[in-house]
Amino acid sequence: MQVLLTTLNAKYIHLNLAIRLFYELFKKNHNLHLKEFTIKEDKDAIANYSKDFTVVAFSCYIWNITQTIEVCKKIKALNPNTKILLGGPEVSYEWQEVIALDCVDYIITGEGEIPLEQFLNNFPTQLQAVSNLVRKENGTVIHNQKAETFDLIRYKDINPYINDSPEELNNKVCYIETSRGCPYKCEFCLASLDNKVRYLPNDTIKQHLLYLMQHGKTIKFLDRTFNIKKDFTLDIFKFILEHHRPENVFQFEITADILHQDIINYINEKVPKGLFRFEIGIQTVNQKANLEVSRKQNFDKTKNIILALNHKVEMHLDLIVGLPLDYWEDIKYSIEEVFKLHPPEMQLGFLKFLKGTPMRDKAQHGFIFDPSPPYQLIESNYLSKQKLADIVKLENALEIYWNDKRGTNLLKYASQHYSVFEFLLELGKYFGTVRDYHKYSLDDVYTIAAAFVDKNYTNDKILKQLIAIDYYVHHKVKPKPLILEDLERPLKIKLIETLKLNHHKYRFVILPLTFNYEIFDQENRIVLEDYNLIIQYNGVTKASVLKHKTEGALV
Repeated sequence: MQVLLTTLNAKYIHLNLAIRLFYELFKKNHNLHLKEFTIKEDKDAIANYSKDFTVVAFSCYIWNITQTIEVCKKIKALNPNTKILLGGPEVSYEWQEVIALDCVDYIITGEGEIPLEQFLNNFPTQLQAVSNLVRKENGTVIHNQKAETFDLIRYKDINPYINDSPEELNNKVCYIETSRGCPYKCEFCLASLDNKVRYLPNDTIKQHLLYLMQHGKTIKFLDRTFNIKKDFTLDIFKFILEHHRPENVFQFEITADILHQDIINYINEKVPKGLFRFEIGIQTVNQKANLEVSRKQNFDKTKNIILALNHKVEMHLDLIVGLPLDYWEDIKYSIEEVFKLHPPEMQLGFLKFLKGTPMRDKAQHGFIFDPSPPYQLIESNYLSKQKLADIVKLENALEIYWNDKRGTNLLKYASQHYSVFEFLLELGKYFGTVRDYHKYSLDDVYTIAAAFVDKNYTNDKILKQLIAIDYYVHHKVKPKPLILEDLERPLKIKLIETLKLNHHKYRFVILPLTFNYEIFDQENRIVLEDYNLIIQYNGVTKASVLKHKTEGALV
């Protein structure tokens, strides 16, 4: 029996941990093969690669189930004798429509290790012995549902990445698992269904982590709340500091309002800036909405933790649009409060009704959602279709100008002097009338913003200057003039000579401003005065502001 363990990753930079773990667990006793694809790869090519295996086992998620089913159909068309086995969170619940497909032979629901081992040992004649296997027998669908908990001690001395080249690990996001389960019961999340938190053996965790530090670059922990146990968290942090390489970056999902003071102190005292990234799910500031989905969060505590650590840790903050009891004004308030923290990335997601989650049963809120993946909200008692469509436009502007770091100065200023919610909303709407949100040039980003400001903020002269600064500092090579012209050439030459700037090695843009950029950059406030901003280009990295302030403006 030849078995292919495979999946379709969302992007090339991703690696699938699950199929690697299965491969290492069972390869000694079975003829297993491991291969990953992406959702954008040619489906015919994937099917052609897979068609001659006895069994093809796919790891299924919300982002790949549609493409996976398409590949399964093509495999069956090429070779009807190939058996298709699906597993993963997307087929563990409400699987009836999937197993009804002619191209799907089997589904494993829930945690996969025990059922997959039983499947490999009993295929093809004794499948009734396989726990949590959904199969078809004489036109009848049978689900051998059985509570099984895999003993994580079995991963002792197993390295899931041993077959990956160091070059591949260095160029991709490497995932590590230290625990399973989540103590919280957020009703929109599949992790809430397993409230018993189990840890891998500590030595095994450190072996995996050390290997990834030595061979990889970006390491992402899959734990839903990494900081549940203070001593465990500190132990792993200390291990990282003892063994990491300078290029390593580590990302953790953190529940900020329970982060222990000892952890905060340790980070501030010991952890180098930029080594850690924290992903923090704020979701909403509205406590009524939180309680309605069985969530507990103290936003004031969360905010204080973020402010205490953001000089050391890169923060990725998440919000969800569409939660029950979250009206338009509540969403506006959440977005504005979170934006004030100026996180490097602010993710604005939309409520999804994942299979198996209690959110699917909250009919009293008038939820209508797309029946196809990713099961996103269409409308509710709190948000109309039009309001949701408007927030999608806001989210596009947030991605283009903030998360992609093309308008950071512009939006920091807007958040201080206007409603950043309204600013992003109207900017997003305007952008969509001029260009497709996914098809535009870099120049478009700035010319559209400048035209938007000209139309809606005629009396604010600072906005366009900030758009110009964002444009010029975003480039590696000195760009063509746009929005704001470089200082007149004679004055520019004089200033370069006065400051003894190396014009042979670098190129410069000097922007004549009407406010002190140094004060704005450091203190987030505007002081009006004549000011020359010097931007330096080395042709390799993004431009840098060489000198914030000159002694008096040139006239």
